[in-house]
Amino acid sequence: MCGITGIFGNLRKEEFESSIHKMSTALTHRGPDDSGILINPDNKVAFGHRRLSIIDLSSAGHQPMTSPCGRFTVVFNGEIYNHLQLRDLLDGQSWCGHSDTETLVAAFSQWGIEKTLPQLVGMFAIAVWDSKERKLSLIRDRIGEKPLYYGWSKGVFIFGSELKSLRAYKGFSSQIDRNALSLYMQYMYVPNPYSIFEDVYKMEPGCILQIDESGLSQPPKDPPFAPFNSQGISIMQWYSLSDIAKNGQNNLIKDENEAIELLEETLLESVRSQLITDVPLGAFLSGGIDSSVIVSLMQKVSKNPVKTFTIGFEESAFNEAIYAKDVAKHLGTDHHELYITASDAIEVIPSLPTLYDEPFADSSQIPTYLVSQLARQSVTVSLSGDAGDELFGGYNRYLWG
Repeated sequence: MCGITGIFGNLRKEEFESSIHKMSTALTHRGPDDSGILINPDNKVAFGHRRLSIIDLSSAGHQPMTSPCGRFTVVFNGEIYNHLQLRDLLDGQSWCGHSDTETLVAAFSQWGIEKTLPQLVGMFAIAVWDSKERKLSLIRDRIGEKPLYYGWSKGVFIFGSELKSLRAYKGFSSQIDRNALSLYMQYMYVPNPYSIFEDVYKMEPGCILQIDESGLSQPPKDPPFAPFNSQGISIMQWYSLSDIAKNGQNNLIKDENEAIELLEETLLESVRSQLITDVPLGAFLSGGIDSSVIVSLMQKVSKNPVKTFTIGFEESAFNEAIYAKDVAKHLGTDHHELYITASDAIEVIPSLPTLYDEPFADSSQIPTYLVSQLARQSVTVSLSGDAGDELFGGYNRYLWG
């Protein structure tokens, strides 16, 4: 988990320096290992980056990073799991290290942004400055795993991994968007592309936003759903989940055994690719099907016992730790568990507005925070079974829908 932030606008150098330092500092918790700032007042742009080192812990992974041709400058949060395979496809490159960021800027330099994106396998939020076209691009991964907010403040375009970095910008208006608040009351979260603040939006998953100087002056009057095209700013889908679903409907797998084999093969490859790291790695284990499958596949390809982490509750009706312990014992993992009380959970509640920046009503946010704290004592990265229910209809509401 890294943090990215930036400014695009007509500011004096002193204003750039003051603002980008404050915005970057607001994201220190996302990247305690390294930080970097690039200010180019001639191009009216400033980037900030906070790094949590996962691949290539050396300075060769430092950001912001500029492409070998000098055209593209990047700040990037996430991980490109197939970046070593992409290196084999890039001609004539001289590599300084083995970071995926270096692979990314080299790909942009050789193939361009639009042709690079479909080849990326991973989770990411990327900001790219194109010095030739004098254009800023914001890019979010296919499913929206990595957060990215953007907005306008007095004719200046700002963006960041969290709303708190935008709020650190001098003159930011924390005016609540009443329409977004109404949607929150309906859905119990603020849906894309809205944020809780006026003139601030979330990048939609699988989309790329491009803006030049003529798009700085006025924010859109309506939320800019993709596709969106206005003077100086456009938002387009570079990945369409609906197209993938339609293609799947036209190419159904009708043999159950074939489906099972392909699913296991796909999951195993996904898990294996996410185990490539230069830091300690573990997994959240709830004892349910989703996380148990992920951990079993991790253990299958790991030479050592996987470190697993579980939160337990004193109330038996809510306690899944006993099932997680059975799974851990069966798989032979290095298991860690922490039992918490009702008062432990209550103590987390005052921190939630700071953690999430805007209203979010999922009750799992409390145990997720606590299990993350437990895991961070031993590892830097953890895999989980999130999205299994959404993909495979794990709750009745999906079947009803």
